[in-house]
Amino acid sequence: MKVLAADGVSPRGIEILREAGFTVEVKDKLTAEELLATIGAYDALIVRSASKVTKEVLAAGKNLKIIGRAGVGVDNIDVSAATAAGIIVINSPGGNTTAATEHTIGMMLAMARHIPVANETTQKGEWNRKQYVGVELRGKTLGVVGLGRIGAGVAKRAQAFEMNVIGYDPYVTEDRARVMGVELVTLEQIVERSDFITVHMPLTAETRNMFHKDNLAKMKKGVRLVNCARGGIINEEDLAAAVKAGIVAGAAIDVFTTEPIPPDHPLLGLPGVVLTPHLGASTIEAQIGVSIDVAEGIVSALRGEPVMTAVNMAPVSPQVMNVIKPFFDLAERLGCMAGALAEGAVRAVEVEYTGDITEVNTKLLTTAVLKGLLNPILETTVNYVNAPGLAKDRGIAVREVKSKEAANFTNLITVKAETEKKTVVLQGALFGSEGRVVSIDGYRVDVDPHKRILLCPHINRPGIIGKVGSLMGDEGINISGMQVGKTEQEGTNIMVLTIDNEVPAAVIEQVAALDGIFGAKLIDFDLL
Repeated sequence: MKVLAADGVSPRGIEILREAGFTVEVKDKLTAEELLATIGAYDALIVRSASKVTKEVLAAGKNLKIIGRAGVGVDNIDVSAATAAGIIVINSPGGNTTAATEHTIGMMLAMARHIPVANETTQKGEWNRKQYVGVELRGKTLGVVGLGRIGAGVAKRAQAFEMNVIGYDPYVTEDRARVMGVELVTLEQIVERSDFITVHMPLTAETRNMFHKDNLAKMKKGVRLVNCARGGIINEEDLAAAVKAGIVAGAAIDVFTTEPIPPDHPLLGLPGVVLTPHLGASTIEAQIGVSIDVAEGIVSALRGEPVMTAVNMAPVSPQVMNVIKPFFDLAERLGCMAGALAEGAVRAVEVEYTGDITEVNTKLLTTAVLKGLLNPILETTVNYVNAPGLAKDRGIAVREVKSKEAANFTNLITVKAETEKKTVVLQGALFGSEGRVVSIDGYRVDVDPHKRILLCPHINRPGIIGKVGSLMGDEGINISGMQVGKTEQEGTNIMVLTIDNEVPAAVIEQVAALDGIFGAKLIDFDLL
């Protein structure tokens, strides 16, 4: 079998593949045209971020069985097209965890002790000891926003510096935080109590501009901020203004809204600000680590063995796959909806299957529910292999139930997500090959889980639906479908809108503020 290694993959990964008996050809800096022309000869492909594995490349890769991304993200690979073609896609989800964690700590120290500017001026022959007096980490309160692998790693190392660590993560339980030695608090408490704040969240509609001028103004004077996660979580213009105003004493930023940053970027040249060009994963060890992970995954796949870092599919027999395949998208979207509506740390998930589907192994569908639940809230990519482990790490109890009888439906999937304060219940069924949501917390509906949907519980009286439609129209947002769900309770309904455009947070707030509307929740399936 032949493997094509592109984009400068570490030689150690190449060695592993050759030792396993495969022919490996290394072709760095292939153009899109060259990749398209040559891919048909290979059984496996390894890329980093440069090569774009499009549906055209996949169509040309007649012999391709697996694609390995030597890194975390798979944005440069058309995973959906690969899945449809039966090609496994793998990555290295934990390969750069230590690198990103250590870079965060390094940025904190560099910022606190003015190391970059002190080095620069000393190299020029200056001697400014008094000008660059810093602060110690010991005894300071560190607010960690996002307690995934990297956030937890930063918390652990900060405790070694004798810092007081508090954390915010709406999807982490008190028990899990206690094990990490972290006091779980609200985002408002992070803002008000922290001397240092570091963010480790994915960039979503909810985390974009999470730190803006309003909550920057509420921070302790002299606070220091770190962002080695995703550009856009901290509003860069608002941060620059807060530095100039003397509220923020320092900032250490590795990721930006636009990369490379433009020459007029607002953070350039500001005192107390340390900037690095997205170096979080840039260590020799991380690059070797991800190449080893991917090489070992390719060896397993080409030998027909289970692949533990598969992004798109876990091994399953063809017979079972024929039965469960139509349900995957529906199960994942039910999980996504459950996580969005739970609005807190989910501590238990129950997935109940009723009807003919109970006759086969549905474990992979339950994994799809967990994937949908966790993917929008975690920094790491959640796939069919790691979703159960990630749920276990977060203290989520998972239960699968089967019942032969499915009232009114040939097959029905019921997802229950339990938090400390509430339980969300969603049901979905297939109509032909099309998945539909048929119940939301007891409201009877028939909803296509669209690209994005907006849920609005409301009082049942004339004019409510019109107000929402007018508001969305005024904002240039197209509603492709609308349905009202009812329960046995008189006077209360739920409006479900399928939306074609992105909906700004400000518009959602306006909808929620309308008289007669009890709330508004946007569920964006693009995050899956």
